[in-house]
Amino acid sequence: MCGIVGAIRQGEPVLSALVEGLRVLEYRGYDSAGIAVHTGQEILVRKKQGRLANLEGILEDGALAGASAGIGHTRWATHGAPSDLNAHPHMAGGGALAMVHNGIIENHQSLRQELAAKGIKFVSQTDSEVLGHLIAEELTAAPDEPLAALRAALARVEGYYAVALLLDTDTGPAILCARQGPPLVVAQGPGGTYLGSDLLALLPHSSDVVFLEDGDMGILTAGGYALFDAAGNSVERVPEAIDWDPKEANKGPWPHHMLKEIHEQPDVLARTVFDRMDEEAGDVILPGLEDDALRQVERIQVVACGTALHAGLVTRYAIEELARVPVDVDFASEFRYRGPVLAKNTLALALTQSGETADTLAATRLCQKLGARVLAICNVQGASQVREADAAILTHAGPEIGVASTKAFTAQVAAGILFAIRLGRAKGNLSVERARELLQGMRGLRSQMEQLLTQSKCEEMRSVARRHAAAKGFLFIGRGINYPIALEGALKLKEISYVHAEGYAAGEMKHGPIALIDPGMTIVCVNAQSPLADKMRSNVEQVQARGGVVLSVGSDQATHDLARDVCPVPTALEILSPLLNVIPLQLFSYYIAEQRGCDIDKPRNLAKSVTVE
Repeated sequence: MCGIVGAIRQGEPVLSALVEGLRVLEYRGYDSAGIAVHTGQEILVRKKQGRLANLEGILEDGALAGASAGIGHTRWATHGAPSDLNAHPHMAGGGALAMVHNGIIENHQSLRQELAAKGIKFVSQTDSEVLGHLIAEELTAAPDEPLAALRAALARVEGYYAVALLLDTDTGPAILCARQGPPLVVAQGPGGTYLGSDLLALLPHSSDVVFLEDGDMGILTAGGYALFDAAGNSVERVPEAIDWDPKEANKGPWPHHMLKEIHEQPDVLARTVFDRMDEEAGDVILPGLEDDALRQVERIQVVACGTALHAGLVTRYAIEELARVPVDVDFASEFRYRGPVLAKNTLALALTQSGETADTLAATRLCQKLGARVLAICNVQGASQVREADAAILTHAGPEIGVASTKAFTAQVAAGILFAIRLGRAKGNLSVERARELLQGMRGLRSQMEQLLTQSKCEEMRSVARRHAAAKGFLFIGRGINYPIALEGALKLKEISYVHAEGYAAGEMKHGPIALIDPGMTIVCVNAQSPLADKMRSNVEQVQARGGVVLSVGSDQATHDLARDVCPVPTALEILSPLLNVIPLQLFSYYIAEQRGCDIDKPRNLAKSVTVE
């Protein structure tokens, strides 16, 4: 949630770097945007409700152009509606400092009342402005010790925060920062020092970045940065080399990041899977997940949110089939509050694209307290979830900018299946021959994905979407390992087109959902060739008997024969079929949203990385 950038250079303007950083991070929030710079004499702020383009319009006055130190913010609203006044940065201390904040200050109301009683005038409804005035008050008491003042202010705060301050010090302009929850990353680049809430903002300046730990604080100057732990002790954090290409964050000739990322999935699958497969041995190479450790695993607890939860559900089917280990799957946001009981020798499996999802991090920390080891499936090297886990499988999906996840989901599913194979081999429950068959099938998926993404296939999907764009609602149904794909298809459609869509296990249709079916409802059936295919066909016939309009997705021709519209998918092993079946559903959602004129990359009310509850 929310994007933070900061830059401080030796005599060189920073405005363009701040704007470009915000452009990269706009997917984290796009209700408003703002920039504050230090001109050498004063701090100036420009901020505007709406997209970054609105801010760029008011920057044309040139007032901020020559400044060599500044911070910026793109907002996802929590406290206070999107507006110019509620936009960040917030000024405090009579203009002595500007502040940007990501997170939630839970005790902001009591702090606001306390500060108002002292004569502080508030201009916004945000919890963030409260924090800014609190810091300014501490700075007034200790003007020569800005880090101590920041630490004193944060000691009074309850909640989560990533915060950056722009202020003047004895040695000139500086940026102070602190992290408790939401991520912050710093880097030293040619001619300056940079800060961001996402490493994407830093990659144009340096590929060696430092992730702040919870409780860390820092001070950035043009010559570098210094970091301190929660106790105020100076600390060294080892920079991590990030192999992402910053150009991957650009959409290039594609109309939307989402469509670009859908088309990247064959290459993403290859990066996630191919180097880890040992087909001759019938096994998977996953460092940190060797036989001795895995043989002790007696149960697996999956915790995840949103799309990642659906990947976790697919992984459950794969693990239970291939490794014969029982798996529980929970929403991370619910798991931590239900007083969970973990069996002995439980392995907690966290799936998260960003590695900074607040509920998932909290859930795995609870699992560790309950005695479980943690395995993370994550896309971001150096993320909190990766650093805190006992082992990790990096998905190598590259930057995913579209708010609705596509390639990251595919990578998570592929990584989950790899883990299921590795666990099955370690536990002795998966034969070499079966493992080889699976690995060979996975190698063939790349070309099968490419078949689904040809121009002609995409045009066919656009035509199908056009015929269904006016439907009053959608039901997605699946069975077995493709039931989570029905859930994911419904979620994608809801996220980016704002139409009502629900996913169900097809066998549950007669237990309530069938009452919704009428000629205005589209039923999307996901069916692979499998022992359950005939049961799925029976569900389709029941839908048709009530006037439902059926769109069939998958490799089962007999189901296609029953449907009004079809999207054939190449035949694969049933356990691998979710990796193919999800692609037409992603395209269907994209083209429905296109028909409806929706803002596909930046759907309303959503942000990419949910770093607070």
